[in-house]
Amino acid sequence: MKTAIILTTALVAVGTAAAAKEVTVVSWGGAYEKSQVEAYNKPFQEQTGITVNMVASDNPAAPIKAQVEAGNVSSDVFDVEYSDAVRLCDEGMLVEIDKSILPAAPDGTPAEDDFIEGALTDCAVANIVWSTVVSYDTSKFADLKPETIEDFFDIDTFPGKRGLRKSAKATLEMALMADGVPASEVYETLETDEGVDQAFAKLDTIKDDVVWWDAGAQPPQLLADGEVTMTTAYNGRIFNAAVAEGKPFDIIWDGQIMDFDLFVVPVGAPNMQEAMDYIAFATDTQRLADQAQYISYGPARKSSGALVGTYMDGKTEMASHMPTAAANLENALVNDFEFWADRDVELNERFNAWLVN
Repeated sequence: MKTAIILTTALVAVGTAAAAKEVTVVSWGGAYEKSQVEAYNKPFQEQTGITVNMVASDNPAAPIKAQVEAGNVSSDVFDVEYSDAVRLCDEGMLVEIDKSILPAAPDGTPAEDDFIEGALTDCAVANIVWSTVVSYDTSKFADLKPETIEDFFDIDTFPGKRGLRKSAKATLEMALMADGVPASEVYETLETDEGVDQAFAKLDTIKDDVVWWDAGAQPPQLLADGEVTMTTAYNGRIFNAAVAEGKPFDIIWDGQIMDFDLFVVPVGAPNMQEAMDYIAFATDTQRLADQAQYISYGPARKSSGALVGTYMDGKTEMASHMPTAAANLENALVNDFEFWADRDVELNERFNAWLVN
């Protein structure tokens, strides 16, 4: 009898452990996180029984190195920007992801051939293409409306405060494009001391009129509160505010800076197998297409494009709202992740010093 009780107790414990499988994902909050919950997390939980816990962060990459070095990693999957994925992988903070775990496209095309060029790295798998863009409140410009990146820096013609992310990344590139540097020459220019000086000189022209932001949710709120008339922002956040919430906001695609967001797994993640299962599931063709129902970020797989339809309102066609739409690419800049992986610390030190001078 005693043996039977012990055996029953052991079986219950095993069953409880199996039922308690979970994975913790750190992402960016807001409308973007909602799109991941709806397109990835809910169907993943339903099909696998693995609980997905979401943690919102202003920058999911920020805690990874400290957690790994302390041997105290609290989450499993982090949604990060490209330059952070490359840098953290080079520093040995991330595990390599075996691309053979990624499902093929519906027509059998291997995953490595189906992802957009650059979307897969040793330690990361991309899920979306997004952009930093300029957005403005249309109600503040009833007659003449801004149309170019140059207009963002033209306070005289288009008066009002400007919102800018408190970071050198994207800010310096936009300053150079507004100063007449072609998108194709931006990083070549930033490689020189003269080019960096040129970018900061352009920023000087609006410095007194800037409201700085740190988190992606802030730019739409700055516009809604009337604190700024124009701001840089993540395109999906503006889409959500304009289409889902009916705000009078529009996007200037000229000078957009395109980037990937990628899933990474830190060394020492507590639920390593579940993390890999989650990434494989979330980045299949259908899941990436499904995400586009909720936010205007382009899927990182080629095969997902044809499956992108309307927004969850059932009437807004999503294709023209994607950063990758042909009409939006006329003066687009693709983020040079290698440049920022190498120069991030140096340029942000100068940027922070410039802020307080």
